[in-house]
Amino acid sequence: MKIKLIYPKWPKLKNQPEFNLPPHGPVCFAATLPPDVELSFCDENVEALDFSDGGDLICLSVMLTCQMPRAWEIADKYRAMGKKVIFGGIASMLHHEEVLAHADSVFLGEAEGRMEQVLRDFQENKLKKTYNFLHDFPDTKLIGTARRNILKHELYHFRGVQMVDLVHASRGCRFNCFPCCTPYLGGCKFRPRPIENVIKELESIDNSRLFIVDNSLSQDDAWEKELFRAIAPLKKKWVSHPIKDDDEILDLAVKAGCWYVYQAVVDTSDHIRRRIKRLKERGIGVEGTIILGMDNQDEDYIKRLVDFLLEIELDLAEFTILTPFAHTPIRAQMEQEGRILHNDWIRYTGGEVVFKPAKMSVDSLQEMYEYAWKTFYGDFSKEIKMAKLYLKVIEKEKRDGTYKESALRARRRRGEGQ
Repeated sequence: MKIKLIYPKWPKLKNQPEFNLPPHGPVCFAATLPPDVELSFCDENVEALDFSDGGDLICLSVMLTCQMPRAWEIADKYRAMGKKVIFGGIASMLHHEEVLAHADSVFLGEAEGRMEQVLRDFQENKLKKTYNFLHDFPDTKLIGTARRNILKHELYHFRGVQMVDLVHASRGCRFNCFPCCTPYLGGCKFRPRPIENVIKELESIDNSRLFIVDNSLSQDDAWEKELFRAIAPLKKKWVSHPIKDDDEILDLAVKAGCWYVYQAVVDTSDHIRRRIKRLKERGIGVEGTIILGMDNQDEDYIKRLVDFLLEIELDLAEFTILTPFAHTPIRAQMEQEGRILHNDWIRYTGGEVVFKPAKMSVDSLQEMYEYAWKTFYGDFSKEIKMAKLYLKVIEKEKRDGTYKESALRARRRRGEGQ
C-alpha cells in the first residue's frame, strides 16, 4: 500500500523571522503505520506539492486552524482525481464537522495502536466517515520513535544554520489555560511517556539541537528531575516551554543542556521579573510569548508591557493577538458575548484581530500589535537577536565537542550553493 502524507502550507506571520521547523505531527503519525506501508511525505511549507505523485490513500496532517483552507483545497483536488482522503491532526479535530465536507474520513484522537484497523477498512472499501478516539487515549508506552527519515532535513534551516528537531516526552496537560485547546484535545491529565523510551528516541536523533514540544515540563517535580538527569549524558541542547522555577530543577536543566525556554509573560509583576532573571542568571535564554488583546489590556497597558520586556532584557519576544480558537474557553465566552467577528480560518494566524476587544477598537489592537514588534526590535532586528541565540548554542556545542556544521552551511562556505 502506498500512502501520500501531506502537511499543508500556512500563512506565516510577517513579523517573525522567516524559517520553518520540521513538523512534529506527521513524523509521529508515520511511526504508527505498519512497516509494509510505502510512505511519501510533502511539507508544502518548504517544497511544492506534486499532485501527480499520489498514493493509494492521501493523508492530510493539519496542525493549525489557518492551514485548514489550503488542506480543503488539496483534498478537493485529490478527491476529484478519484483518490480517497483522510484527515488527522490538531486542526482536523478542532474543525472536524467542517472537514467532513472535504474528506472521505476524519481521524480524531491519537493514532497509536489504531492505524492497522483504519488501513484494513480502507483496503476492504469499508473506510468509516469518522474514527473518533477523542479522550480515549492510548497507553503512552505505545508511542514509538518518530519517523524523522521522511523529512528532508536540509530544507529546515535559519540562514544556513541547522534548525531544531522536535520531540515530546509527555502528552496532556494538568493546566487549563483560557486560550488553549489542549484540554479538549489531549485532556487535563499529565501523561508522561516512559523516560527510557524518550531517551531512546533522543539517542536516535542525529541533530544535537532539539525542541521539547510538551505543553509544559512543569507538570510533576519528580518526573521533571528524572527527565533532566536522564537527558544530561546525551549532551543535547534543547528548547522547551516552561520549566519549574525551582533551584534544583533549574540547575538540573542547565546540566541537561537547556538552551532557552519559551516563557509566557502575562503581566509586569515582580513574579515574572524574578522568573526571567533566574533563568538568565543560569545562562538559559528566554523567548517571551506575549498575548495581546486580553480583556484587561488597553493601549497604555500594552505600551507599559513592551517597556517592561525591554527592561528585563528578554532575548526574544513573540507577540501574538489573542485568537479564539475552536474548543477553547475564551471562544466559548466570546461566542456567548457576541464578540467573534468571523470564521475566516485562514486569518486565524495569531497576527490578526478576529474578535471585538474589550478596551480597544479592532484597529487599535492591530496597531498596538505592530507597535509591540517594532518597539521591542527597535535596537536589533528579529533576525539578529535570533542569530545571537544560535551563536550561543554553537559556542556551547563547540565547548563540549558536539558541534556539527550543517550540510547547507558547509556548501555555502565552500561557495557551492546559495
